[in-house]
Amino acid sequence: MKMAALCSEFGDLLQIKKQLISVISLCKERGLLHSAKWASELAFALDPLPKDELPPTSPLTESGEKKKDDETVDSLGPLEKGQVRNEALRELRVELSKKHTAGELDGFTLYLYGVVLRKLDLPKEAVDVFVEGIHALPLHWGAWLELSNLVTNIEMLKSLSLPDCWIKDFFMAHMYTELQMIKEALQKYQNLIEAGFSKSTYIISQIAVAYHNIRDIDQALALFNELREQDPYRIDNMDTFSNLLYVKSMKPELSYLAHNLVEIDKYRVETCCVIGNYYSLRSQHEKAALYFQRALKLNPRCLGAWTLMGHEYMEMKNTSAAIQAYRHAIEVNKRDYRAWYGLGQTYEILKMPFYCLYYYRKAHQLRPNDSRMLVALGESYEKLSQQAEAKKCYWRAYSVGDVEKMALLKLAKLHEQLNESDDAAQCYMLYIQDIFSCGEQLEHAEVSTALRYLGQYYFKNKLYDEASLCAQRCCDYNDAREEGKALLRQISQVRDQIETPSADLFAPLSNNNTPVRRVSPLNLISFTP
Repeated sequence: MKMAALCSEFGDLLQIKKQLISVISLCKERGLLHSAKWASELAFALDPLPKDELPPTSPLTESGEKKKDDETVDSLGPLEKGQVRNEALRELRVELSKKHTAGELDGFTLYLYGVVLRKLDLPKEAVDVFVEGIHALPLHWGAWLELSNLVTNIEMLKSLSLPDCWIKDFFMAHMYTELQMIKEALQKYQNLIEAGFSKSTYIISQIAVAYHNIRDIDQALALFNELREQDPYRIDNMDTFSNLLYVKSMKPELSYLAHNLVEIDKYRVETCCVIGNYYSLRSQHEKAALYFQRALKLNPRCLGAWTLMGHEYMEMKNTSAAIQAYRHAIEVNKRDYRAWYGLGQTYEILKMPFYCLYYYRKAHQLRPNDSRMLVALGESYEKLSQQAEAKKCYWRAYSVGDVEKMALLKLAKLHEQLNESDDAAQCYMLYIQDIFSCGEQLEHAEVSTALRYLGQYYFKNKLYDEASLCAQRCCDYNDAREEGKALLRQISQVRDQIETPSADLFAPLSNNNTPVRRVSPLNLISFTP
């Protein structure tokens, strides 16, 4: 969208603030607290209204929804709770359908009708009703969120007939993030900032979530820290912040965040998830699972808690419970690649490669440029003896930026098993260059494995200078030292008999399915293991 067009939509920020204040009262009256909070946060980011222009506020009424004892955990765990069905839904659908046909439903009751249809597993009908509800009451954010959970791809998103209202831009930015179109999402949020929402903590949090989704961990952490400075009492999205702290193993920071959120509100879903992550980082997996379970008692549709609980059950080797948890996550949101990936890992433990392949494919479809999904796919193909497909996956994982630096190693070993020595050598060489280019030695790096192979490969091809360099470098590693010394002795013996000049080993290699890029000979002297 062009900036001029966007600004015209957001031209009257005074009017937008009045609309938001008005919908806050309407949502509060109906107990729609999430939508009321979202509108309040957005309204707060805009300049204050003059006192004589403030709309009248409705008297507050008590909501009967929060009748639960926060201190106790009932005996029915969330895994079983997911199987319980609300028998009143069908009656509700019949009643609401009659009123819908008669044109008696307003924006809020259309939203209710959509929720009933969604709970009855009628997604197509639910989408139509949510769209109708959004047209009737565009400023109800809850309806937009419910709709977002039912949109499965960009084609479906484009096909929706949505109202031409300023709030649509917030929805599109949210959808782009959900569909992993992060570049488009960040552009949308930047446009919204420039249109007048520069003080919106909601937008900062969504940009941080977007960076989290593309694993730009440092950028995401910086934004969440900025968010904490601006709003120290914010709890929304803090579970995502804790995921980042977990990945970086920042135990003191995660501990501080958990204690801080407990002081603010220990009965929030996000607080329970943060505490769960804290215990998980300390390898107290039973305690972690308990807190994720508590989060699900507060909100059974909390996607992150289902997925994280699946991870904990995996750590505890309880594969059946992990499978249940991941399946619940997918029921909540079919776009949750982590749940599909988790299911793949679970079936991998159970040694069921056909199932692994199915679930890893689903995860890959949702995250086509995530090297972890591609490596997992490659491993599944390899176990099913589909080596050509495995090679493609490993090479693709390397090409998109292999975050775990494992794809080239796996590809090299596969070539080695298939006696494709030229390609194996090429991949081992690229692997060594990739590892050293990081500026740090990764813990799982198998540089010595690559050096051993290259040393023997060069020796067999009578390239004794290169073989000698590899052998010398092997001596820097405990597990390859003896082989390195033995190879140096062999080279010395051969050189006494004959001297062969070196050549460019990596001219065009053998013809097979793996794409190979031409590189210069390996300069091992410049590397410091």
